[in-house]
Amino acid sequence: MDYDKLLTLTGELGYRLMMSGAEIYRVEESVRYLLGAYGVDTGEVFAIPNCLIVSLRASGQRPLTVVRRIPGHGTDIYRMEALNDLCRRLCQEVPDLDEAWVRLDRVLADRTQFSTAGQLFGYALGAAAFCLFFGGTLRDALCGGLCGLAIGACLLFMARLGTNQFFKTIAGGFVCALLAVALTVVGLGQHASLIITGAIMTLVPGIVITNFMRDIIAGDLISGLIKLAEALLTATGIALGTGLALALTRLIWGVV
Repeated sequence: MDYDKLLTLTGELGYRLMMSGAEIYRVEESVRYLLGAYGVDTGEVFAIPNCLIVSLRASGQRPLTVVRRIPGHGTDIYRMEALNDLCRRLCQEVPDLDEAWVRLDRVLADRTQFSTAGQLFGYALGAAAFCLFFGGTLRDALCGGLCGLAIGACLLFMARLGTNQFFKTIAGGFVCALLAVALTVVGLGQHASLIITGAIMTLVPGIVITNFMRDIIAGDLISGLIKLAEALLTATGIALGTGLALALTRLIWGVV
């Protein structure tokens, strides 16, 4: 058994799972099961949102460890499912390591994702639906959809510039609130507050909030607290962007 190659394989799989937005417990269990499938019972895995450490010690050999730094990333459910399925197949079939690498490379080569138009449509549809959910009229929902479209375009543009999540959230909240008030002033929308509330929901970090609660309950306190800080920072960005836009509209049109 080439333990260096096995360690590199498991570290790469765990890294890719985290980059796709997988939960901490999923990453740790996947790596641990994969090591066990190849006969390593002494493997240790430690993962937090920005770091992955995998270590093993084979009989009669020195301990081996790989550390991977996890940069900022989003969530890719399609890739997460593909990697999770690959891990299960590897654990069941236990092919040789070269074949396992070929399978992993095949999964990573598949870059299937929604088109830009599809992502923008999702932002618009989600914002319009939330606007109706919070009690807005059909005209408000239309305006909410336009605000959601603007948020999506803003986030995608800033992502290409390499902007971090905090400033992307500020920009998204600013564009949303400014456009919502403008549409209300010209008479297309009826309730600016409901339009803003519905569109802002596309920025709320729902997955992060869910995961930090699960991590804390499961005892992964470091991971949970890091995600809690991320959620609070995102909420602060939403508040700052929206507040700046509302202050600006008060100066321009005298309305909030």
